[in-house]
Amino acid sequence: MPARPSRVHNRAMGGVLSCKASARRAGCALLLVAACAGVAAEPPAEVSFPSADGRTWLRGYLFMPQTPPPWPAVVMLHGRSGPYSTAAKGVYDATTLSRRHVQWGRFWANRGYLALHVDSFSSRGYPAGFPIRSYSSRPPEVSEQKVRPLDAYGAAAYLRSRDDVSAQRIGFHGWSNGAMAGLATMGALPHSAAGALQEGFQAALLFYPGCRIQAKQDYRPYAPALMFVASEDEEVAPLPCRLLAEQIKSRGIDHFEMVWYAGATHAFDDPGKRRQSIEANRAARGDAMERAAEYFDRHLRR
Repeated sequence: MPARPSRVHNRAMGGVLSCKASARRAGCALLLVAACAGVAAEPPAEVSFPSADGRTWLRGYLFMPQTPPPWPAVVMLHGRSGPYSTAAKGVYDATTLSRRHVQWGRFWANRGYLALHVDSFSSRGYPAGFPIRSYSSRPPEVSEQKVRPLDAYGAAAYLRSRDDVSAQRIGFHGWSNGAMAGLATMGALPHSAAGALQEGFQAALLFYPGCRIQAKQDYRPYAPALMFVASEDEEVAPLPCRLLAEQIKSRGIDHFEMVWYAGATHAFDDPGKRRQSIEANRAARGDAMERAAEYFDRHLRR
């Protein structure tokens, strides 16, 4: 039997709450079917919009729900390898998005969310992204601390300009470097508490980020956030994320949660055979998809 994923909740950081496997397995199976059903469907629509940096036009991909609008929406931010498949071979468009991003875009659309997957790299000259272990050599124009949060806010502004989006129900979903950008985004309160509702995000999902920078700060996320961490992450150190969750709890903030997946690796939700050949990754993927759906339904459908 696989080890059950464990959940660390910041209101009870000292304890570990285990998942209830029976009901979760059935729910996870249904969610995975829903997530994958549209993978072979039409590619998402391509759109363009300005980053909040005021000078960069970004490319994005819209996964449209079939339910009547207005819809809650999700801004999706990719990791260091970019939004496209490693098999793209120089073709960077809606037809070559990575399977993981298509999986999640369809997942949100099938649940009635308008999902906007943001390409932060192509407009800046790096459509193929960056290799592993390249963090210290990446150019400042793709900084996840200073630049990519502006892309996230630009995407949110674009969504709010649409008549088919519910302007006060927009969530953030990021992976790896995109989740690091999410930490920075959620820590930078947009103008005022009211601005967080008018310009920012109402909730965030952060998949396996690096947390070292925020763990050195007086970090206080302005809106609810749920972070998923893999104990055997080979790309980013997981323990600083546990420390960060403990620090946030100690500051009296009760809207930050962490889920700790024992035995899982980086990119555990990637549907490819290499990642899903690991039993702990399969368990983590199903559990994370269910938790993600529950979390956004709770915070974006109120």
